[in-house]
Amino acid sequence: MEWTRRTVLHGGMALLAAGAVQRPAFAAAASYFAGTAVDNGTTYQSTNFAKIDRRWQRQVVKYFSTEPIGTVVVDTRHHFLYLIMENKTAIRYGVGVGREGFKWFGRATIDRKALWPRWTPPPEMRKRHPELPEFVAGGSPKNPLGPRAMYLLRDGVDTGYRFHGTLEPWSIGKDASSGCIRMFNEDAIDLYQRCPIGTAVQVLPHIADQAEPAAQVSQTTPVE
Repeated sequence: MEWTRRTVLHGGMALLAAGAVQRPAFAAAASYFAGTAVDNGTTYQSTNFAKIDRRWQRQVVKYFSTEPIGTVVVDTRHHFLYLIMENKTAIRYGVGVGREGFKWFGRATIDRKALWPRWTPPPEMRKRHPELPEFVAGGSPKNPLGPRAMYLLRDGVDTGYRFHGTLEPWSIGKDASSGCIRMFNEDAIDLYQRCPIGTAVQVLPHIADQAEPAAQVSQTTPVE
């Protein structure tokens, strides 16, 4: 190909245009993070909660259920995870759930927990995305599980689904995963501390009639 001044100019303009498209997207993603935090010796990007809609932030809500205290219930339609507490209340977390075709419902238990877990893409995922590595080390900035993973089993058999952190805080409140329940990294750490091995889990299409807005309990007191 013969390079001419016109070719160079057009090529340069194309590169500038591409940069103009990519830079705002990068800046938008970067705005979801606010500095770094250290957890168990591993440094990670902390979430910029000033950027996050209040409804997806961890809070206490009124919750009416016959499920025992300590049960985790997920409302996939409305993208909320509830940890049932005493006095008809629950801690509510915003979550990301499975995309169309990857949703699942039913009961399970948290039978395994891991700090900074290694991620091993399942075989079916690697078939869809052969470019994926065999595994990503725990604590890697490219590990999609983040700082915590809680593994969901049913009758002792691994369902393949987990509660875990995320590299994409903007995906909370959306149908974005391959079936796992994504949480803000800070929320994954919080839930991990509150849920012992054996915690009962129920994943439902929706349960909006059982929960009320946070204003019904507290709008100012953070969950600790």
